[in-house]
Amino acid sequence: MCEKGLFKKAAYNPLASFLAGVRFLTVIPIHWKREKDTLFFQSSLIWFPWIGLLIGMGSACIISLCGSFLPPSVSAVFAITLLAAVSGFLHIDGLADSGDGLLCSRPRKRALEIMRDSNTGAMGLTVVFLILLGKYAALSSLTVDSLLPAIILIPVAGRTAILLSMAILPYARSGDGLGQLFYSTESRILAIVGMLSCILITALVAPHYIVFVGAAILIPVGLFSYWCFKTLGGATGDTLGAICEITECAVAVSIVIALHPFSH
Repeated sequence: MCEKGLFKKAAYNPLASFLAGVRFLTVIPIHWKREKDTLFFQSSLIWFPWIGLLIGMGSACIISLCGSFLPPSVSAVFAITLLAAVSGFLHIDGLADSGDGLLCSRPRKRALEIMRDSNTGAMGLTVVFLILLGKYAALSSLTVDSLLPAIILIPVAGRTAILLSMAILPYARSGDGLGQLFYSTESRILAIVGMLSCILITALVAPHYIVFVGAAILIPVGLFSYWCFKTLGGATGDTLGAICEITECAVAVSIVIALHPFSH
């Protein structure tokens, strides 16, 4: 069965597609139709922003319970940990591997091999540290009232960035790979639907952030996609995870800018 046929078959079962996406993007133990996930991975993409919304809302609920007695800095660390842990640290792992591959100054084939190495080098660790530090610096500067919508929007934007990156870039590896499971002929349509979903969610959660969140998604995706294309020839599962983390950090910073425009 062709790739497009798989997608069309999956599209007729939105619940199975949604649950396949939840299982991939989170560590939530849902077992119904798990054995058929490969049929529904491609159509699960349409749910990515909404799964991000569930992740954000769940994390925000927990932080709101703790925010009354935890200082902003501790709440920020707790929020960052929750958002990373709920995905099983999948995207942070991709960020680390992408850092090692993209910064190694090696030919494309060797860079892709480095990214598949299970060992993380100094460059990968440094990139992860800087992104997490950026998230902490941004989130710890927010009050509890402004922190909660940020926590909700950050995972939404990160999952939307994955869709946009897939629409822009071809798959870089010639063989199989985790990212290859999600590619289909509908990638560009899904990216448009995903971006519209992200705009809608932002309008419902914090409409005054729409321009800032939109810019914080499009600019990193555009620049990072260009870098990936020039260095690797396209995207991999690791770079898709990396753009999720990079965009999350950019959105956190953009919300700080929205609240304190040019005040420092």
